[in-house]
Amino acid sequence: MNTYLDFEKPLADLDRKIAELENLSGNGEGPSLQDEISRLREKSSKQLHELYKNLDPWRKTQVARHPERPHFKNYIAEAFEDFVPLAGDRVFGEDEAIVGGLAKFRGRSVVVMGHEKGRSTEGRIKHNFGMAHPEGYRKAVRLMDMAEQFDLPVVTLVDTAGAYPGKAGEERGQAEAIARSTERCLTLPTPMVSVIVGEGGSGGAIGIAAANKVLILEHSIYSVISPEGCASILWRDAARARDAAEAMKITAQPLLSNKIVDEVISEPLGGAHRDPANTIRSVCDAIDRNLTSLEGLSPKELRQQRKERFYAIGRMN
Repeated sequence: MNTYLDFEKPLADLDRKIAELENLSGNGEGPSLQDEISRLREKSSKQLHELYKNLDPWRKTQVARHPERPHFKNYIAEAFEDFVPLAGDRVFGEDEAIVGGLAKFRGRSVVVMGHEKGRSTEGRIKHNFGMAHPEGYRKAVRLMDMAEQFDLPVVTLVDTAGAYPGKAGEERGQAEAIARSTERCLTLPTPMVSVIVGEGGSGGAIGIAAANKVLILEHSIYSVISPEGCASILWRDAARARDAAEAMKITAQPLLSNKIVDEVISEPLGGAHRDPANTIRSVCDAIDRNLTSLEGLSPKELRQQRKERFYAIGRMN
């Protein structure tokens, strides 16, 4: 059963009625209801289109956080072959919030990594809701070192509310680990493409997203802080998260206009969670296209391209 967001309540009511009529019709417990079912389906489709035609930033934030959006493991299962996960940072231990390893992607050998939030309660606890500890970023550095050693492109899929903010993370050097991981991205001599597939929160996202090309799904968000966190700081009221989301320009189109991302990948009508297979295909087509565009560049040119890309953000002409 679909999980409906708060603003989708009218759609949920329609779909529930359609399901009830289909059940009655299938059990032979009533007259032919196909005309009514068809009418309601058409109404549901129009309602879905209207709801998603002009989503405001707060509703986009809700869609970006939808629990049924494709996760890192879905992308690996559907689009990458021969995935070999690599664990541990060789300093402290394994962090399950960032998963990574070696794989084949459309004929290329690549290093692929990304945040995994988990789906079940057990899975979410295991993966810490996608919020990485310092060892997660040190593992990312280790994987990027391997990419340099074997001349492999790097693909990252970002979906995190932010790095783990607790005491344990601070004790083990969270800020330093994120900084080292960001630096490793910027100095990587091989092509790197990152995609914001859900939430791209704060340093937790940029630590594996300082790439040659940064792409974003249509209803994903990318921000220095969550709307709730921003509202708590500015107005001391997390309930004003909607106002913060609007002011922060965290959605795909403003990010593209400000050159913080390089490309917006369209989502199916109603969001990625309504058609994961087509979403994954669109994301992988974009990754493939961007990796191909970077293939002819030398290590020096790749580093220079990243340098110029990030220096240009916020520059006033």
